[in-house]
Amino acid sequence: MCVRVACCSRLRFMWFALMVLTVLCVALQMLGVVHQARSSKDLKLVSEQLVRISADISSPVRHNDWENLGKRWSVSAAIVEGPVNQHRFMQGRDESVNPGSEGERNQVSEVARKKLSSITKAVPAIEANKLLLDEEVAKGVQQPIITKNSPEIQKPPLSDSDKYTVKSEAVTCQPKNHVVFLKTHKTASSTILNILYRYGDTHNLTFALPLNMHSQLFYPAFFAAHFVEGVRTRSVKEFHILCNHMRFSSQEVRKLMPENTFFFSILRNPVAMMESLFVYYKAIPAFRVVKSLEEFFNQDGLSYNASVPGNQYARNILTFDFGLDNRAPETASELAKRSSEVIATVERDFQLILISEYFDESLVLLKHVLCWSLDDVSSFRLNSRSEHSRRPLSAETAERIKQWNSLDWRLYQYFNATFWKRIESTLGQTKLQREVELLRAKRMKLEQMCLQGGGAVDPGQVKDSSLKPFQYGAAVIQGYNLRLELNNDTRQLCQRLITPELQYTSALYTKQFPQLAAARAVAAKKIAASRNIATHRTVKRNIETNVHKAVTNNTSHNNTNTAISAEPS
Repeated sequence: MCVRVACCSRLRFMWFALMVLTVLCVALQMLGVVHQARSSKDLKLVSEQLVRISADISSPVRHNDWENLGKRWSVSAAIVEGPVNQHRFMQGRDESVNPGSEGERNQVSEVARKKLSSITKAVPAIEANKLLLDEEVAKGVQQPIITKNSPEIQKPPLSDSDKYTVKSEAVTCQPKNHVVFLKTHKTASSTILNILYRYGDTHNLTFALPLNMHSQLFYPAFFAAHFVEGVRTRSVKEFHILCNHMRFSSQEVRKLMPENTFFFSILRNPVAMMESLFVYYKAIPAFRVVKSLEEFFNQDGLSYNASVPGNQYARNILTFDFGLDNRAPETASELAKRSSEVIATVERDFQLILISEYFDESLVLLKHVLCWSLDDVSSFRLNSRSEHSRRPLSAETAERIKQWNSLDWRLYQYFNATFWKRIESTLGQTKLQREVELLRAKRMKLEQMCLQGGGAVDPGQVKDSSLKPFQYGAAVIQGYNLRLELNNDTRQLCQRLITPELQYTSALYTKQFPQLAAARAVAAKKIAASRNIATHRTVKRNIETNVHKAVTNNTSHNNTNTAISAEPS
């Protein structure tokens, strides 16, 4: 009996011990699950924050983004903004570009914060607003690319994980082949057009070309998708590049192009731009009756009438090209409101705005954003005026141009500032300077290889008539002569670099629509032949009329002489 009781007691004790151990194991497992869940939540928050910051780095940096990025990255160095009055009209923009609440950002783990602060430990102050000096603009002097005292970025050494990230980004960079370029007037946009033409031509991409071989997309009418050849007939399934002159309409353009299309354009200082516009479009009603811009402004622009066709070139042409209302604001408050709307609309529709005064820097930035090569963006200046057709403007006239084109001036000021912020966030001054030098060395090598004399010549000196640029207004548009000893491949490369806009557009149209081009050529020959016949008939009729008049006059003269001689003396 005692033995049985003892055995039962031991069994109870063992059973109890097993139960306790089981409960402890279950509890430990539950604690592990909870800990794992918390870790996963932290990791998820960290990854989301890193994704947001990575997106901020790669996306177009906007004015309000810089303040938010500074808060996220805990950057101690200040980023210099432009003058306050240049940006005050951008207040109240949509803040949805910076997702995530303050509470979410505060939940990011300490590890992630240390990682980010180590990457962005030293960000130098930059000169955000590199506007041309008024006197230099008036004299046509180009600013240096980077000031001598421009700070250099002190980059921390890369860790193994950083090196892996950089390598991964290089591998995953894919060239953008769906591109819309809004070609603005007198902004070096013809050179950009040639770059896009050459890239699409050599990569067999499809261009959205104007209907019926026109050179422009029915400018100044608002763009419509059916202005493009192949849309109505549905003969083209996909368009890659849209880049001819048009008045922008976001809705119509997006009907035509895929969702992943990259939109960009270029601006120029309105002072230098209006001097060029005045010479090139001297025949428009606003400029026709005056001899100079000084005279135009001395008359307070009385010859300008916004409702007259052609006069869009005379006032706020950039705003007009972007498809917006270019009428001049009448008050300061209206200017602030209208300019804010213009800037917000352009910033919404375009991922990148280049600056003509910093053309080489713009090409380097464009190369990186599009993931193209240095060869892709190498170029010669096209549709450029001869120096002797340029004239300096006084400081007073420069100020009056800014006031006259107040919307364009605000637009230029804002995007000139954001351009340099984009440079700093994408490349940095040191890398920018290095790549600009490489680009210029490449251009110089191409000039020596391709061109007679190594540069541009006046139109009368262009030997190949098929390569003569179109002349318009009072401007003298320069062209190029190719060297004679080039082999076939080199000649093809060089000829693409110097082919003017109208000729290249026609060649691409013929390449994409050979049957339509052939039919148009036949029709053009018939029209030319009929005109020649009509001209010949007109000339023959004129000759016959003149002969008849001469015979009649001669007969009348002879009769008069006979009558006089028959009179008695």
